[in-house]
Amino acid sequence: MPRNEALRDALAMAGLTVGDLAARCHVDAKTVERWVSRGRLPHPRSRVRAAEVLGKDIDVLWPEVVRRAVKVGNDRELIGVYPRRSDLPRTLFRDLIERAGSRLWFGGYTSYFVWLEVPNAAATLGGKAGSGADVRFLLGDPASAVTADRDRIEETPLNLATRIAMTRAEIAKSSTALPVRLSDRHIAMSVWVFDDEAIVATHIGAALGQDSVTLHLRRREAGGPFDRYVEHFESLWADARVPEDG
Repeated sequence: MPRNEALRDALAMAGLTVGDLAARCHVDAKTVERWVSRGRLPHPRSRVRAAEVLGKDIDVLWPEVVRRAVKVGNDRELIGVYPRRSDLPRTLFRDLIERAGSRLWFGGYTSYFVWLEVPNAAATLGGKAGSGADVRFLLGDPASAVTADRDRIEETPLNLATRIAMTRAEIAKSSTALPVRLSDRHIAMSVWVFDDEAIVATHIGAALGQDSVTLHLRRREAGGPFDRYVEHFESLWADARVPEDG
């Protein structure tokens, strides 16, 4: 197969070596070399990560992906599908938070994992909110019977109410006040929105949030799937309650 000139040029423009890209994609350098010199097509997760690192669209780096499966309908907003949220590229949430400038909406029932995976998240979010970004946290209602029922299903020592409390404690560290509302209506589906990208996770059976089937979307049209998930978040936010303790 011919060498991938687009990928080679993108590496040069980014000032990165094959080894640099391999490290950031968590693959062997020889693998990335084959992407470049032999035109090998990376696995979907590696394509997404490489495109994010290089600041390029996947269809620019690997146009054959588009040619193999031309998307002309609403599914063109779909960037990736993952069997579990834990299968997302390790730094995806950190990268989405860092890139977002106008809207950062956290619609996870606990969003507890954010503080584990994103270094200095509270400081970063506080800085963005201070610069005018719309940062919101829609969390689960720890006092709800729905929450208690889910805890009985999950049967984990670190229950939902505890994880929600830990997230609120982290939010409180922000230099700028970040609005929080509580709801039990998103117990089965979490939506995180970062400007025109979104992560959507749907719970399965008794599995924990990290085991949810997860979608990565990017807005490409009005009224598409991305906009529908944004509407879903806005509807939940409008009906959610403000915590009595602020």
